[in-house]
Amino acid sequence: MRPLFRLKPYLFRYKKTLLFGLLTVIGSNAFTVVQPMFLGKAVDQLKRGIGSHTFVSSDLLVWAGLIVGFSIIAGIFTFLTRQTIIVTSRHIEFDLRNDLLSHLQKLSYSYFQNKPTGDLMAHATNDISAVRNVVGPGIMYPSDTFMTLTFVLIMMFMNDWQLTLLVLIPMPFVSYVVYRLGKLVNKIFTDRQEQFSLLTTRAQETLSGVRIVKAYVREEYEEDRFRKLSWDYLKKNLVLAKVQSIMWPMMFVLVGLSLVITIYFGGLKVIDGRMTIGTLTAFTAYLGMLIWPMIAFGWVTNILQQGAASMGRLAAIFDTEPEIKDTEATNHSIDHIDGDIEFRSVSFMHKNAAQPTLKNINLKINSGMTVAIVGYTGTGKSTLVNLIPRLYDITRGELLIDGNDIRRIPLEVLRSNIGFVPQETFLFSETIAENIRYGVDNFVEEDLKSAADISQITKDVLEFPKQFDTTIGERGITLSGGQKQRTSIARAIMRQPKILILDDALSAVDTYTEENILQHLREFMKGRTSIIISHRISTVKNADLIVVLQNGEIVERGTHNELVELDGIYSELHRKQLLEQELETM
Repeated sequence: MRPLFRLKPYLFRYKKTLLFGLLTVIGSNAFTVVQPMFLGKAVDQLKRGIGSHTFVSSDLLVWAGLIVGFSIIAGIFTFLTRQTIIVTSRHIEFDLRNDLLSHLQKLSYSYFQNKPTGDLMAHATNDISAVRNVVGPGIMYPSDTFMTLTFVLIMMFMNDWQLTLLVLIPMPFVSYVVYRLGKLVNKIFTDRQEQFSLLTTRAQETLSGVRIVKAYVREEYEEDRFRKLSWDYLKKNLVLAKVQSIMWPMMFVLVGLSLVITIYFGGLKVIDGRMTIGTLTAFTAYLGMLIWPMIAFGWVTNILQQGAASMGRLAAIFDTEPEIKDTEATNHSIDHIDGDIEFRSVSFMHKNAAQPTLKNINLKINSGMTVAIVGYTGTGKSTLVNLIPRLYDITRGELLIDGNDIRRIPLEVLRSNIGFVPQETFLFSETIAENIRYGVDNFVEEDLKSAADISQITKDVLEFPKQFDTTIGERGITLSGGQKQRTSIARAIMRQPKILILDDALSAVDTYTEENILQHLREFMKGRTSIIISHRISTVKNADLIVVLQNGEIVERGTHNELVELDGIYSELHRKQLLEQELETM
């Protein structure tokens, strides 16, 4: 149950509403618990009337009126209880879900590389719902149960303390059964939630990669994998259902024993004249009122155990500290950057990697320069540019922006001044316009159109039925590869960045369109820093500085002509591409 203590800040946030809700619980029970007493009085009144051959209907109407009146008032209090405690649980669910998303967005990029999306989705759906049940029914029913139990026991002891003690004999067994089965429920529920995460992950990956599934005719294979995971989830649900099915009958049996004791020993007292029929009737009614608290006790224990298991899984996420964040060393007086970048003996190694991805990188990029990075696949080009917006933090050395250590620059300031087009283009299931202006709160329509013109996407967009208001599919599936890349470039340009990073962002664009984009970018990026990664020599040949990476190290640097004359890796790449162009021409 310890994970549930993590909910204290949320409960304190709504403490006034919850306190009022608890007061309505007291009011509801206070007006409910006296009703059996009225019933007993009415039965005794009826018995006296039958025995004396008189029937006092007015007295019976009074007792009936009191029962009905008190029931109405108790119902109003019950309504208020649900309107406070249950509604508050929905607010806490809302806060918890928002806090989860907020925390996930603060976590480092490396966290998501090792955590399946489907698993995170399971946390945001099933686990948060289970926790909400703790805050709603998990607070309302225990408080209602406790109040009912307290008031009813007081009334039962006032009526006959000896019979009450006999009736309570089976109750310790109820507590023991609930305790033992509750621990089992916690373990089984945790296993079930983990299986649900696997199931969600498999479904998410299958749907996201549906084009690959269809292309390789793997529908049946994916169905079999999903069926196996679904079958395991079903079995774990059945195990949980079996345990819960044992708990409920046990509760009814134990409470039924109390009813047998009441009827037998209470009946003997009535025969001996030590108790009236009305008192026994009231006592039996009170025992009936105890049945729900005993059953609710088991039910709430299930809820609490499930909620504790889910909160434990959520706590594991909340306890994960972002590896990259603002610290005490952050200089919050820095509110802008100009674009000077300097790598000083920078090395970087991924966690659990056998060797560094980048080694001893020394590179000075002045503001306004266009720098190109080339090299064979897997040489660390993308990792190098990922260090600039701090998607990763360097392992060794210094990375300076405008002469400031990058760790001293506030993250929001750093990233808001960078336009980044990653290797894997991602678009949202929104309109083209919304994708382009993503990340820009205040904009004018001319800026959007200008960004689209620079990225050469305008012509394509104007051919769509709704033009910029055209909604694209998930991940931009309705656009071609080149259109997605150009839309992403427009999104980066829209930010008016001081630093623009294009990580192989023109690979799906034809050479003619590429040349137009680069020409417009050169005009737009005057006075700004541009970093371009590409495998095409045509993309990088006009850069102010070209850097060649091999095995995570800079092995060549210079202009296009200088590197061609050097007759190294760059020159080899250049010759190969010239040969490919000649073959295409032939």
